Amino acid sequence: MTFAVGSLVKARDREWVVLPESTDEMLILRPLGGTEDEVTGIYIPLEKVEPAQFDLPDPTQPGDNRSCRLLRDAVRLGFRSSAGPFRSFAKIAVEPRPYQLVPLLMALKLDPVRILIADDVGIGKTVEACLIARELLDRGEVERLAILCPPHLAEQWQRELLEKFHIEAELVLPSTATRLERNCRLGQSLFDLYPYVIVSTDFIKSEHRREEFLRTCPELVIVDEAHTCASTGEGRGGRHQRHQLISGLAANLDRHLILVTATPHSGKEEAFRSLLRLLNPTFTNLPEDLTGKENEQYRRQVAAHLVQRRRGDIQHYLDADTPFPVREDKEETYTLSSDYKKLFEKVLKYARETVQDPAEGNRFRQRVRWWSALALLRSLASSPAAAVATLRNRADTTGTDTPEAADEVGRRTVLDLMDDEAAEGVDVPPGSDIGEVATDEQKNRDRLLRMAREAEGLKGKKDAKLQKAIDLVKTFLKDGFQPIVFCRFIQTAEYVAEHLRNALKGVEVAAVTGNLPPKEREARVLQLAEAQKRVLVCTDCLSEGINLQEDFNAILHYDLSWNPTRHEQREGRVDRYGQANDKVRVLTYYGTDNQVDGIVLDVLIRKHRTIRSSLGISVPVPVDTDQVVEAIFEGLLLRGQSHNDSEQLTLFDDSFYKPQKDQLFKQWEAAQDREKRSRTMFAQETIKVEEVAQELRAVRSAIGSGVDVESFTQEALKIYGGTVQAERKGIIFNLKETPKPLQEAIGGHEQFQARFELPVQDSQLYLSRTHPVVEGLATYVMDSALDALGNGVAKRCGVIRTRQVERRTTLLLMRFRYHILTKRGEMEHPLLAEDCQLLVFAGSPQNAEWLDSGMAEELLQARSDANIGADQARDFLQKVIDNFDHLRPHLERVAESRGQELLDAHRRVRTAARMKGVSYRVEPQLPPDVLGIFIYLPSLPS
Repeated sequence: MTFAVGSLVKARDREWVVLPESTDEMLILRPLGGTEDEVTGIYIPLEKVEPAQFDLPDPTQPGDNRSCRLLRDAVRLGFRSSAGPFRSFAKIAVEPRPYQLVPLLMALKLDPVRILIADDVGIGKTVEACLIARELLDRGEVERLAILCPPHLAEQWQRELLEKFHIEAELVLPSTATRLERNCRLGQSLFDLYPYVIVSTDFIKSEHRREEFLRTCPELVIVDEAHTCASTGEGRGGRHQRHQLISGLAANLDRHLILVTATPHSGKEEAFRSLLRLLNPTFTNLPEDLTGKENEQYRRQVAAHLVQRRRGDIQHYLDADTPFPVREDKEETYTLSSDYKKLFEKVLKYARETVQDPAEGNRFRQRVRWWSALALLRSLASSPAAAVATLRNRADTTGTDTPEAADEVGRRTVLDLMDDEAAEGVDVPPGSDIGEVATDEQKNRDRLLRMAREAEGLKGKKDAKLQKAIDLVKTFLKDGFQPIVFCRFIQTAEYVAEHLRNALKGVEVAAVTGNLPPKEREARVLQLAEAQKRVLVCTDCLSEGINLQEDFNAILHYDLSWNPTRHEQREGRVDRYGQANDKVRVLTYYGTDNQVDGIVLDVLIRKHRTIRSSLGISVPVPVDTDQVVEAIFEGLLLRGQSHNDSEQLTLFDDSFYKPQKDQLFKQWEAAQDREKRSRTMFAQETIKVEEVAQELRAVRSAIGSGVDVESFTQEALKIYGGTVQAERKGIIFNLKETPKPLQEAIGGHEQFQARFELPVQDSQLYLSRTHPVVEGLATYVMDSALDALGNGVAKRCGVIRTRQVERRTTLLLMRFRYHILTKRGEMEHPLLAEDCQLLVFAGSPQNAEWLDSGMAEELLQARSDANIGADQARDFLQKVIDNFDHLRPHLERVAESRGQELLDAHRRVRTAARMKGVSYRVEPQLPPDVLGIFIYLPSLPS
């Protein structure tokens, strides 16, 4: 290449900076002071390109005391290839919380990067994983990225990557793969063609797709909901296929792998160990118990790959408080109407009869009967609508001919499994008609249909659960909440939504269920969010991974989940970082004379909640939830004949399942103790707070913090004629009196409300350093200062009289450009880094006394105490410019010194530079750019 990365060239009558993507014939250039949107390519054989040098300021155009500060901030905010310890932070549209740097620093100590991010729900694991990915991409260590996730989360990942990390990724789903493959050449995989992809784990796990993916997979893979890929020792089913897929990816020991999950254990130690083995094959031989001084070395080894923190660990970290909403947990109850209660007793009698019937020794039929009876009880407890659908449907035995197969189908259709391959269909109501033979079949069918007609007659006014729920939702709305009502079945959600629409005037109500494909679910939620008063009724198709905190702030569990982890996932949709409301409300709703609700609440939900309150995190049920539920409900359905079929149902009559409950609680409490020890071991003591603080200071110095973004934006807009009005929860900007070119530069806004940190309310902008408003404003300020004909407030030079100095002091605003070269073997990868620094000296250029850089920051805040004439200001500036050659040797030494600091920081955070055959070097591009010259004179005696 003719020109080095970072060098300054002149072409098309303007100055440009050479970018790393350039080749010998094609220069990829960014205008001096321009944005990424203005990057262009120039073909050297056809256009004239010559070296350039940045001119010194024009002394005839001095500014005031604000000029240097505004120009410095505009330059730093305009950097996208900043200096500092990280290559990526100038390119992202979010300012990470200090605690979110911990996984990044951990990752950069590993080669390859193999890390499990297991932070609690709502802390920001997606941002933490994306930070690592963006940094590896910007360091040139990887060129391609794949994210594996459940299909319903794919678009959320795509949006997160684009909006916060400026990575445009293609979705690889059953609905998109064929279209993407049409663009491939013969023998080319779509993973070869598209560098950044978001892939449905369940789509790619099949044997045919899996082999192609393993062959052409990118160097960096993020696995979301990684617990669904853990091995439980069973060699079948979707979980096994997912584990085979991830194990195949991990088998390439050079591949970077980031696993993300809030539930790494999922209640099973073997599943957790299988995730650890993906990170490091040597973890196969870890001791069963990692506690004790004798196992400290093993804990340290695991801790290098695992970060696992509770909210309490990060809520107050370093100099930042992370705002989580206050959670208000309540319970509400209902009692069945007399007619509903009669039907419940009939259904319970029917269920008992079917499961106690020996079925002529046919175990397969017994298992089908068992699951059908259980399904019927769940549906009836949910709503008349779900009960009708279940009573009229046949039990699903498709593809089953063994008791084991019948159990698998039963669990899939009845229980709230978290990671089944058919999870997208879990809100479909099961069937209860088991289809017996001959006359018994018709008799059974007639009985079910009679009960279905009774259930149909209970809809509406006779449904006490529904009627009280309507009042509860009204209370939510009256108290200023926007609630989500979680239901178990599609029919229940649609039924509840219909009656809420009729009862709530002036309130928008929408139902979102598994009947809608993921894209339409998102569209319906976004449409609903536009309403001022809104209620979302949904099934568990929205309970996992989907972030709803920006538009909703309350949860009503209309139906209890039979898996307490699912309950926690539901609540995590609104109770998370980024929630705009100070408070979230969670309401657990159950029937006091509904034994089905009573068992689940008594055995699972309350125990889960107690452990979470004590430990600060969720601990999954330590055995298979389905086995627990099955064992306990056997007590309800298989009670002796001495019990009257029409007996009064009571909420906590646990006499018939107390042994199972006591055994479960004993195991659960043991799991709680293990989890407490694990969290103590892996809350990340391997990365010291001082280390995070050091890198955080370096980042803020290089690119500016969120506070700098806020102060720059407010000050610049005020100077240009805008008004800024601070409100309790945001800032209102009115720009009607600002210049039209400025309004155009920031997207045509005349008035808007904004915040400079999350969370934001509806209609507020979140102004990060890469937001178009901030980026456009910084570009406008810088361009108007650099343009000799510009009429901007920020100028490249100035002379100020101030009491803050006792002798003539000159401040230089400098831009240093560096070429970072990473060498692996014989291959060199070039990077560009830009640094903005303030240098200050006292006296004349010929006898400059260089002062501490802290003095420069103080001078930026100096006030002008007296006017100075234009001719006098020009004379002072001209003397510095005429004698500037006396200063250049020092400026070049500073450039060399800063280059060494940059190299040290680059190496420091990537301590896996112990990587074999990897070396770095930094070349400063000389001479450095003098952006501004500002002279401070002592005030004259009065």
